[in-house]
Amino acid sequence: MTERPAASLREAALADLDALRARHPDQFRTDWSERLRGAAVLAGIAGLTAYGLWTLDFSLARIFHGLGRLGGFALEMFPPSAAGRFGVFLHALAETLGIAFLGTLTAALFAFPVAFLAARNVVPNPFARFAVRRGLDVMRSVDVLIWALIWINVVGLGPFAGALAIACSDFGAFGKLFSEAIETCDRRPAEGVLASGGSSLHRIRFGLIPGVLPVLASQVLYFFESNTRSATIIGIVGAGGIGQYLTELIRVLELQQVAFLVLMILVTVAAIDWISGRLRRAIIGGSR
Repeated sequence: MTERPAASLREAALADLDALRARHPDQFRTDWSERLRGAAVLAGIAGLTAYGLWTLDFSLARIFHGLGRLGGFALEMFPPSAAGRFGVFLHALAETLGIAFLGTLTAALFAFPVAFLAARNVVPNPFARFAVRRGLDVMRSVDVLIWALIWINVVGLGPFAGALAIACSDFGAFGKLFSEAIETCDRRPAEGVLASGGSSLHRIRFGLIPGVLPVLASQVLYFFESNTRSATIIGIVGAGGIGQYLTELIRVLELQQVAFLVLMILVTVAAIDWISGRLRRAIIGGSR
């Protein structure tokens, strides 16, 4: 008795489907051109992937063969040891944090006013806005490592070059992110300032900045966390910080000291991540 109602419901559904097909044939017609385009895109991606693997001489056999050597390096890194140089390493780590902090702060301070010139709701002139945006693109298109090499040749080796490299790299990124945050800001406070007789500067100061400031602060905190790792990398090319000791110890295969440095970096980044995460939640939560 339970099979007959199920069968009748199935027949009713099929009959209704046939009626729908008859009334709306275009909706049920298979679009073979769309399917062919999708298949062509997938085939193109697969072809590019295969060509890239062939060009880069990718080999699973070499990977598996190197795993044994990688395991040997890992065993030689234990136990981590500072070899009596903990104070030197700690000073280098503090220098790395200083590079990241000053570079991030400098970039944020310079990018903050420039971002308003790149925002659509602040500068309506498309030509001026285009020029500012393309300038920001040029700054952020150059990697921080390249900026470090440039500034090392300008001001010499040391942490000053590292801070300048991070500032130049982050200036373009901050300008783009800040301008996008300004464009998506709620317009009602700014319109209220103008309606009450305020000027354009008053609109920016009292209508836009209070709304976007928590978002901008959150982005700056995230970049400081990320730049702590970047400051380690640029130290390898001579821009100061703990990366300088890291590359030297790797070259002479002092792997126990390398492990100690890596452990220090991991603990520092984890601590900064935890602190900045709490600050971001406090800033964004306090603005709601």
